[in-house]
Amino acid sequence: MFPRAIYSKVRNREEFNQTGVYILLGPQTDGDGEMLYIGEGDPVRPRLESHFAKKDFWTKAVFFVAGPGQLNKAHVQYLESQLVSLALSAKRVPLENGNQPSAPTLSEADRADMDVFLQNVLGILPILGVFAFDTSPSISQVAASTPLFCKSKRANAQGFDTPQGFVVTKNSYAAVESAPSLADHFPNIIKQRDDLVQKGVLVVDGDKYRFTQDYTFSSPSLAAAIVLARPSNGRTAWEDKNGTSLKQLQEQQAKAED
Repeated sequence: MFPRAIYSKVRNREEFNQTGVYILLGPQTDGDGEMLYIGEGDPVRPRLESHFAKKDFWTKAVFFVAGPGQLNKAHVQYLESQLVSLALSAKRVPLENGNQPSAPTLSEADRADMDVFLQNVLGILPILGVFAFDTSPSISQVAASTPLFCKSKRANAQGFDTPQGFVVTKNSYAAVESAPSLADHFPNIIKQRDDLVQKGVLVVDGDKYRFTQDYTFSSPSLAAAIVLARPSNGRTAWEDKNGTSLKQLQEQQAKAED
Protein backbone atom coordinates (compact mmCIF):
# COMPACT_ATOMS: atom_id res chain seq x y z
CA MET A 1 0.00 0.00 0.00
CA PHE A 2 1.37 3.44 -0.86
CA PRO A 3 0.26 7.08 -1.12
CA ARG A 4 0.21 8.52 -4.62
CA ALA A 5 2.71 11.20 -3.62
CA ILE A 6 5.52 8.64 -3.36
CA TYR A 7 4.64 6.50 -6.39
CA SER A 8 7.73 7.62 -8.30
CA LYS A 9 9.90 6.42 -5.39
CA VAL A 10 8.34 2.96 -5.02
CA ARG A 11 7.36 1.96 -8.57
CA ASN A 12 10.68 0.21 -9.19
CA ARG A 13 10.07 -2.33 -6.45
CA GLU A 14 9.94 -5.89 -7.79
CA GLU A 15 6.32 -6.38 -6.71
CA PHE A 16 5.17 -3.88 -9.34
CA ASN A 17 6.44 -6.24 -12.05
CA GLN A 18 4.20 -9.09 -10.93
CA THR A 19 0.63 -10.00 -11.88
CA GLY A 20 -1.91 -8.75 -9.37
CA VAL A 21 -5.14 -7.01 -8.48
CA TYR A 22 -5.21 -3.42 -7.23
CA ILE A 23 -7.48 -0.83 -5.63
CA LEU A 24 -7.22 2.94 -5.99
CA LEU A 25 -8.78 5.06 -3.24
CA GLY A 26 -9.51 8.77 -3.03
CA PRO A 27 -12.11 11.35 -2.00
CA GLN A 28 -15.43 11.72 -3.74
CA THR A 29 -15.80 14.77 -5.96
CA ASP A 30 -17.62 16.69 -3.23
CA GLY A 31 -14.94 15.71 -0.72
CA ASP A 32 -17.37 13.80 1.52
CA GLY A 33 -16.27 10.18 1.87
CA GLU A 34 -14.16 7.90 -0.28
CA MET A 35 -14.58 6.31 -3.67
CA LEU A 36 -12.51 3.57 -5.25
CA TYR A 37 -11.45 1.91 -8.46
CA ILE A 38 -10.68 -1.81 -8.77
CA GLY A 39 -8.43 -3.20 -11.50
CA GLU A 40 -5.98 -5.90 -12.47
CA GLY A 41 -2.64 -5.95 -14.25
CA ASP A 42 -0.34 -8.50 -15.81
CA PRO A 43 1.89 -6.99 -14.46
CA VAL A 44 0.39 -4.22 -12.35
CA ARG A 45 2.98 -1.51 -13.08
CA PRO A 46 1.80 -0.48 -16.59
CA ARG A 47 -1.76 -0.14 -15.30
CA LEU A 48 -0.66 1.96 -12.33
CA GLU A 49 1.55 4.07 -14.59
CA SER A 50 -1.51 4.81 -16.74
CA HIS A 51 -3.67 5.66 -13.73
CA PHE A 52 -0.93 7.87 -12.29
CA ALA A 53 -0.97 9.89 -15.51
CA LYS A 54 -4.70 9.87 -16.29
CA LYS A 55 -6.83 9.30 -13.16
CA ASP A 56 -7.04 12.31 -10.89
CA PHE A 57 -9.21 11.18 -7.99
CA TRP A 58 -6.99 8.68 -6.19
CA THR A 59 -4.62 9.52 -3.36
CA LYS A 60 -3.49 6.04 -2.31
CA ALA A 61 -3.36 2.54 -3.74
CA VAL A 62 -3.07 -1.03 -2.55
CA PHE A 63 -2.31 -4.07 -4.66
CA PHE A 64 -1.94 -7.76 -4.05
CA VAL A 65 0.46 -10.16 -5.78
CA ALA A 66 1.73 -13.67 -5.10
CA GLY A 67 5.08 -15.29 -5.69
CA PRO A 68 6.44 -15.16 -9.25
CA GLY A 69 4.37 -17.31 -11.61
CA GLN A 70 1.60 -18.07 -9.10
CA LEU A 71 -0.96 -15.69 -10.64
CA ASN A 72 -1.89 -15.33 -14.30
CA LYS A 73 -4.16 -13.01 -16.26
CA ALA A 74 -7.27 -15.16 -15.78
CA HIS A 75 -6.63 -15.39 -12.03
CA VAL A 76 -6.52 -11.64 -11.51
CA GLN A 77 -9.47 -11.06 -13.83
CA TYR A 78 -11.43 -13.40 -11.58
CA LEU A 79 -10.26 -11.54 -8.46
CA GLU A 80 -11.16 -8.19 -10.02
CA SER A 81 -14.64 -9.43 -10.93
CA GLN A 82 -15.26 -10.76 -7.42
CA LEU A 83 -14.05 -7.58 -5.72
CA VAL A 84 -16.24 -5.37 -7.93
CA SER A 85 -19.23 -7.61 -7.21
CA LEU A 86 -18.59 -7.50 -3.46
CA ALA A 87 -18.20 -3.72 -3.43
CA LEU A 88 -21.44 -3.27 -5.38
CA SER A 89 -23.24 -5.65 -3.02
CA ALA A 90 -21.92 -3.98 0.14
CA LYS A 91 -22.98 -0.52 -1.17
CA ARG A 92 -20.66 1.20 1.29
CA VAL A 93 -18.40 3.14 -1.10
CA PRO A 94 -19.11 4.31 -4.68
CA LEU A 95 -17.05 2.77 -7.48
CA GLU A 96 -15.24 4.74 -10.12
CA ASN A 97 -15.33 1.67 -12.39
CA GLY A 98 -17.45 2.24 -15.48
CA ASN A 99 -18.79 -1.31 -15.64
CA GLN A 100 -18.72 -4.66 -13.89
CA PRO A 101 -16.19 -7.04 -15.44
CA SER A 102 -17.29 -10.61 -16.13
CA ALA A 103 -15.44 -13.45 -14.45
CA PRO A 104 -13.31 -15.70 -16.70
CA THR A 105 -13.78 -19.45 -16.73
CA LEU A 106 -11.37 -21.13 -14.33
CA SER A 107 -10.81 -24.76 -13.51
CA GLU A 108 -12.31 -25.96 -10.24
CA ALA A 109 -8.86 -26.10 -8.65
CA ASP A 110 -7.88 -22.61 -9.83
CA ARG A 111 -11.17 -21.15 -8.66
CA ALA A 112 -10.72 -22.73 -5.22
CA ASP A 113 -7.20 -21.28 -4.99
CA MET A 114 -8.43 -17.82 -6.00
CA ASP A 115 -11.29 -17.95 -3.49
CA VAL A 116 -8.71 -18.57 -0.75
CA PHE A 117 -6.56 -15.71 -2.10
CA LEU A 118 -9.67 -13.48 -2.15
CA GLN A 119 -10.50 -14.28 1.47
CA ASN A 120 -6.94 -13.38 2.44
CA VAL A 121 -7.32 -10.05 0.61
CA LEU A 122 -10.63 -9.35 2.35
CA GLY A 123 -9.05 -10.16 5.71
CA ILE A 124 -6.18 -7.74 5.15
CA LEU A 125 -8.10 -4.76 3.73
CA PRO A 126 -9.85 -3.72 6.98
CA ILE A 127 -6.46 -3.69 8.72
CA LEU A 128 -5.39 -1.18 6.06
CA GLY A 129 -8.48 0.94 6.73
CA VAL A 130 -10.40 -0.20 3.63
CA PHE A 131 -13.97 -1.18 4.53
CA ALA A 132 -15.64 -0.92 1.12
CA PHE A 133 -16.16 -4.69 0.89
CA ASP A 134 -17.54 -5.27 4.38
CA THR A 135 -21.03 -6.70 4.39
CA SER A 136 -23.31 -6.84 7.40
CA PRO A 137 -22.74 -9.76 9.77
CA SER A 138 -24.97 -12.76 9.13
CA ILE A 139 -27.91 -13.50 11.41
CA SER A 140 -25.92 -16.34 12.98
CA GLN A 141 -23.13 -13.90 13.82
CA VAL A 142 -25.49 -11.51 15.62
CA ALA A 143 -27.67 -14.19 17.20
CA ALA A 144 -25.96 -13.69 20.56
CA SER A 145 -26.55 -9.93 20.47
CA THR A 146 -29.57 -8.27 22.04
CA PRO A 147 -32.15 -7.04 19.50
CA LEU A 148 -32.54 -3.28 19.78
CA PHE A 149 -35.32 -1.05 18.52
CA CYS A 150 -35.56 2.56 17.42
CA LYS A 151 -39.05 3.95 16.99
CA SER A 152 -40.93 7.16 16.35
CA LYS A 153 -44.22 8.10 14.70
CA ARG A 154 -42.43 7.91 11.35
CA ALA A 155 -39.93 5.10 11.91
CA ASN A 156 -39.70 1.57 13.26
CA ALA A 157 -36.33 -0.15 13.03
CA GLN A 158 -34.55 -3.12 14.55
CA GLY A 159 -30.81 -3.43 14.93
CA PHE A 160 -27.86 -5.10 16.64
CA ASP A 161 -24.69 -3.65 18.11
CA THR A 162 -21.85 -5.80 16.74
CA PRO A 163 -18.04 -5.62 16.64
CA GLN A 164 -18.30 -4.75 12.93
CA GLY A 165 -20.60 -1.79 13.59
CA PHE A 166 -24.30 -1.18 14.24
CA VAL A 167 -26.47 -3.33 11.97
CA VAL A 168 -29.96 -2.15 10.99
CA THR A 169 -31.89 -5.17 9.77
CA LYS A 170 -33.74 -5.72 6.52
CA ASN A 171 -37.38 -4.53 6.48
CA SER A 172 -36.76 -1.88 9.13
CA TYR A 173 -38.50 1.42 8.45
CA ALA A 174 -36.98 4.91 8.46
CA ALA A 175 -38.61 8.34 8.34
CA VAL A 176 -38.76 9.98 4.92
CA GLU A 177 -38.94 13.66 5.84
CA SER A 178 -35.86 14.86 7.69
CA ALA A 179 -35.89 17.40 10.52
CA PRO A 180 -34.60 20.90 9.61
CA SER A 181 -31.91 20.56 12.29
CA LEU A 182 -30.41 17.63 10.38
CA ALA A 183 -29.84 19.69 7.25
CA ASP A 184 -28.68 22.71 9.24
CA HIS A 185 -26.11 20.95 11.38
CA PHE A 186 -25.45 17.52 9.83
CA PRO A 187 -25.60 17.84 6.03
CA ASN A 188 -23.34 14.80 5.73
CA ILE A 189 -26.13 12.63 7.17
CA ILE A 190 -28.57 14.06 4.64
CA LYS A 191 -26.12 13.07 1.94
CA GLN A 192 -25.73 9.57 3.37
CA ARG A 193 -29.50 9.11 3.41
CA ASP A 194 -29.68 10.27 -0.20
CA ASP A 195 -26.85 7.87 -1.10
CA LEU A 196 -28.69 4.96 0.54
CA VAL A 197 -31.78 5.81 -1.50
CA GLN A 198 -29.74 6.05 -4.69
CA LYS A 199 -28.10 2.68 -3.98
CA GLY A 200 -31.44 1.01 -3.29
CA VAL A 201 -30.72 0.28 0.37
CA LEU A 202 -33.68 2.52 1.25
CA VAL A 203 -36.84 2.42 -0.88
CA VAL A 204 -40.11 4.26 -0.47
CA ASP A 205 -42.77 2.04 1.09
CA GLY A 206 -45.94 3.97 1.80
CA ASP A 207 -45.02 7.01 3.89
CA LYS A 208 -41.70 5.55 5.07
CA TYR A 209 -38.38 4.30 3.77
CA ARG A 210 -37.80 0.54 4.03
CA PHE A 211 -34.39 -1.12 4.32
CA THR A 212 -34.02 -3.67 1.51
CA GLN A 213 -31.04 -5.37 3.20
CA ASP A 214 -29.17 -5.56 6.49
CA TYR A 215 -26.87 -2.55 6.57
CA THR A 216 -23.95 -1.79 8.88
CA PHE A 217 -23.32 1.73 10.12
CA SER A 218 -20.18 2.95 11.84
CA SER A 219 -22.01 3.83 15.06
CA PRO A 220 -25.40 3.52 16.80
CA SER A 221 -25.82 7.31 16.55
CA LEU A 222 -25.39 7.35 12.78
CA ALA A 223 -27.83 4.45 12.47
CA ALA A 224 -30.38 6.26 14.65
CA ALA A 225 -29.98 9.53 12.73
CA ILE A 226 -30.55 7.73 9.43
CA VAL A 227 -33.64 5.96 10.81
CA LEU A 228 -35.19 8.90 12.65
CA ALA A 229 -34.05 11.56 10.14
CA ARG A 230 -32.92 13.83 12.95
CA PRO A 231 -29.83 14.23 15.13
CA SER A 232 -29.80 11.37 17.63
CA ASN A 233 -27.75 9.88 20.42
CA GLY A 234 -27.74 6.25 19.41
CA ARG A 235 -26.86 5.02 22.88
CA THR A 236 -30.20 6.31 24.16
CA ALA A 237 -32.28 6.04 20.96
CA TRP A 238 -31.79 2.28 20.64
CA GLU A 239 -33.61 0.23 23.31
CA ASP A 240 -34.31 -3.44 23.96
CA LYS A 241 -37.85 -4.83 24.13
CA ASN A 242 -38.12 -3.74 27.78
CA GLY A 243 -37.20 -0.13 27.06
CA THR A 244 -33.66 -0.41 28.41
CA SER A 245 -31.36 1.78 26.34
CA LEU A 246 -28.14 0.63 24.75
CA LYS A 247 -26.31 2.96 27.16
CA GLN A 248 -27.92 1.28 30.16
CA LEU A 249 -27.23 -2.20 28.77
CA GLN A 250 -23.57 -1.35 28.27
CA GLU A 251 -23.32 0.12 31.77
CA GLN A 252 -24.92 -3.03 33.23
CA GLN A 253 -22.49 -5.19 31.29
CA ALA A 254 -19.53 -3.13 32.49
CA LYS A 255 -20.63 -3.52 36.14
CA ALA A 256 -21.15 -7.27 35.71
CA GLU A 257 -17.61 -7.65 34.39
CA ASP A 258 -16.01 -5.71 37.27
